[in-house]
Amino acid sequence: METERLVLRPLTWEDRGDLCEILQDRETMYAYEHAFSDEEVDRWLENQIRRYREDGFGLWAAVSRESGALVGQIGLTLQSWEGRQVPEVGYLLKRRFWGMGYATEGAGGCMDYAFERLGLLWVCSIIRDNNLPSQRVAQRNGMIPKGHIIKHYYNMDMPHTVWCAWRSGGEELP
Repeated sequence: METERLVLRPLTWEDRGDLCEILQDRETMYAYEHAFSDEEVDRWLENQIRRYREDGFGLWAAVSRESGALVGQIGLTLQSWEGRQVPEVGYLLKRRFWGMGYATEGAGGCMDYAFERLGLLWVCSIIRDNNLPSQRVAQRNGMIPKGHIIKHYYNMDMPHTVWCAWRSGGEELP
């Protein structure tokens, strides 16, 4: 999939170094409350590869069309909300690429992909309450808050808001 400035493609083991730059940066990973270990990076990458195989999508490598640099990972995953699996648009960028509009552009492209190519009626982004930049990305892409959940991760309760957007303007969840 492509947007104006990005190519989104499956992550491979050759991208592990770039993933380490993202997942092992404590500031980038503040919403997760920790930088990942080498083993956690490997599990993360294995999980994305499994998602491509089982779901047909996952977090993709977001590569700059101009420079060829991997700026982050952006894509679709299935997440749990209210006892079911829901399509989520997610994004996690290298810190040096923050504030350049890549998250908004890539997430918007993933929303278009979900609606036009996958035929989904709605998507969400489940965003930690303290992650204001990601909330602004969701807002810029027309998402609105529709619920709250507590994720239990890393021995903590982490409040999240569920932001949603619909194809063709509806607002009812299927």
